[in-house]
Amino acid sequence: MELFEELQWRGLVNDVTSPDLENEINNGELTFYIGTDPTADSLHIGHYSSLLMAKRLQKHGHHPIMLVGGATGFIGDPKATGERSMLTPEVLAHNYEALHRQISDLFGFQMVNNLDWTKDLSIIDFLRDYGKFFNVTYMLNKETVKKRLESGISYTEFSYMILQSLDFLHLLEEYNCQMQIGGQDQWGNITSGLELIRKKKGADVKAYGLTMPLITKADGTKFGKSESGTVWLDPEKTSPYDLYQFLFNTEDAKVGEYLKKLTFLTPEEIDDLEKQQAEAPHLRPAQKALAAEVVRDLHGQEALDTALAITEALFRGRLQELTPKQRHQAVAPMEKMEIAANLPLEDVLVQTGIAKSKREAREWTKCNSIAINGVKVTDPMHIVGADDMYADDCVILKKGKKNQYCLHLV
Repeated sequence: MELFEELQWRGLVNDVTSPDLENEINNGELTFYIGTDPTADSLHIGHYSSLLMAKRLQKHGHHPIMLVGGATGFIGDPKATGERSMLTPEVLAHNYEALHRQISDLFGFQMVNNLDWTKDLSIIDFLRDYGKFFNVTYMLNKETVKKRLESGISYTEFSYMILQSLDFLHLLEEYNCQMQIGGQDQWGNITSGLELIRKKKGADVKAYGLTMPLITKADGTKFGKSESGTVWLDPEKTSPYDLYQFLFNTEDAKVGEYLKKLTFLTPEEIDDLEKQQAEAPHLRPAQKALAAEVVRDLHGQEALDTALAITEALFRGRLQELTPKQRHQAVAPMEKMEIAANLPLEDVLVQTGIAKSKREAREWTKCNSIAINGVKVTDPMHIVGADDMYADDCVILKKGKKNQYCLHLV
């Protein structure tokens, strides 16, 4: 299949601004851009599909530009739920530098900062040269703005679409950038940019927009959120092991979609994995492939090997085989149960609610059902203290074959 058809098969095309774009993507050499604002010092897994979209197009001869919004970050893209908190210049500068390094290291894309062409723009020039081309009624009809009219929207956030439109015009003029790509929630901003280009450069200028469906979980919530928080691309914020576990725990109903959107596996390979998944869902072949592909692509084979080693050690109870660094990765994402140090094991089991009574705790312990850090403990009066700490002041306690707990000793 041709490239545009494959993008549709992968579920990466929500809408396009012109039917001509299919031919341009299949046969042209477009310069295009994807933008993000430096609201944090790392991208998260929810951004990953967009970045892979850029790589897919790049592999077929198109040229990606990654825009990190040093200027638009000061303003904030309007959310449907309310005003954003404004970040300080120092935080924005730190976040910009962090994202610049991350994107350059991971993907090698050409990088631009919209602060470079807006920082010296006077308010008079902004209103005369750009604001004059935006009809307020047109702006009010944009979906996100309409959602905010009842609760209220500041003029600052209302003006965001003008700044983003200015970006598209500038990149067209400076780099012959003919296409902007964004999530489906960016449709209003993208079409506003095209409208500005049409009014400033003429209707014959070739410029396009493409939006991608937002990736969600089966319950409709945002993809990239876990019980412990956002899943980041920075391995210092989300370890490769934690990322592997997040993807390994993907719902069966969504794993096929994620394989299409988040990996470079071929249609044939994905079809085969979906068949394996249907035949043996308990073995989770599709989830294993998804987790392995993403971790390897982002962090390399060594990081994937570490994630697999930690997973195997936790599953098999061979916790003593892990290095100190691997132990830290294993413990970091676990839900912690705080318990005082230097208590007898039977008291620990009762106070954490793992056992209902001391009698039950003693029975489990004497029957070889309790392990601390992978080692069986048969003495219910064993003192759980400093000598038992596995990593980060934590002890990993296992009851039976499946119930595992992370105890934080305080």
